[in-house]
Amino acid sequence: MEKRVAKSRFKPHALEYFREVERTGKALIITDRGKPVLKIIPCSEDPSEAVSILRNSVIKYENPMEPVGLNDWDALE
Repeated sequence: MEKRVAKSRFKPHALEYFREVERTGKALIITDRGKPVLKIIPCSEDPSEAVSILRNSVIKYENPMEPVGLNDWDALE
């Protein structure tokens, strides 16, 4: 499970938390009033990892040359 820390506690000890993420390789969740707002993860130089994160995130357009948002123009009048 990922470690969680409040923003107020993170700020004065940020470098220590960065080193911990580097050393352990585990993510750190920063919270604000108990709600997660940031996630610090270790950086990877492996390009295949970046590709796997993006996999299935691209939307397929049936007709990419067709204008998008034509109905939005009516809202501007």
